[in-house]
Amino acid sequence: SRCTVDDRVTRVAWLNRSTILYAGNDKWSIDNRVVIVSNTKTQYSIKIHNVDVYDEGPYTCSVQTDNHPKTSRVHLIVQVPPQIVNISSDITVNEGSSVTLMCLAFGRPEPTVTWRHLSGKGQGFASEDEYLEITGITREQSGEYECSAVNDVAVPDVRKVKVTVNYPPYISNAKNTGASVGQKGILQCEASAVPVAEFQWFKEDTRLANGLEGVRIESKGRLSTLTFFNVSEKDYGNYTCVATNKLGNTNASIILYGPGAVHDGGNAASRAAAGLCLWAALFTCLLLDF
Repeated sequence: SRCTVDDRVTRVAWLNRSTILYAGNDKWSIDNRVVIVSNTKTQYSIKIHNVDVYDEGPYTCSVQTDNHPKTSRVHLIVQVPPQIVNISSDITVNEGSSVTLMCLAFGRPEPTVTWRHLSGKGQGFASEDEYLEITGITREQSGEYECSAVNDVAVPDVRKVKVTVNYPPYISNAKNTGASVGQKGILQCEASAVPVAEFQWFKEDTRLANGLEGVRIESKGRLSTLTFFNVSEKDYGNYTCVATNKLGNTNASIILYGPGAVHDGGNAASRAAAGLCLWAALFTCLLLDF
């Protein structure tokens, strides 16, 4: 802080509120951050090193001129970059639960705090508040959430929280497959789940084991495969894939069929449509007869 003086000044002092920091060249403050910079016929200045928020406030330069005291006041405003001082830890919850994320930040001016969901869909801002509340969380709301604290002093402070949403298995892909006798046949079962599902394969009520009767079961991540190395007539039929995690289980029926076999619902739908057309044609013929 600078204070301009002239030849008529006989005494000078700097005060912080009512506390004397310097009187002339004599230091009254015990704070070693406060030093005198200049005490000349034209200028009386002090400097405060490593300023913090507690230094904010009024500073007064007091001068004595011909036995008439005069004062000059300056108000020190301390700006502080935004800093996130407390944020929620990574969390794992079951689908349908309620979640509250917290992000507390400090700065001067008071920073603006926002939450953003970092998803592939780019959902953008989730909350313009220190607290983000999610009621009945869904699997689509899992992932990373970014908290950002912003003021005009410096770059934003940014932290992330990972939210994992557990949900029971859902079999997303299980197709019937055809294979000729003597050839290799592969049945595939794909299931989404968090935690990752464990798979089991059954034929009727019998659980299949890896390596027995010329079959191999491989499960990795979301996909499980049942491989027949040398398909025989007895291998044809209905198989059940069961996907399980700690939240539940689900199953799907998959058919291994031979050449020319009618095997899926799509064909059944086609047959139903063809039958409908046939009835429509017969009905038209009957009308013409009348």
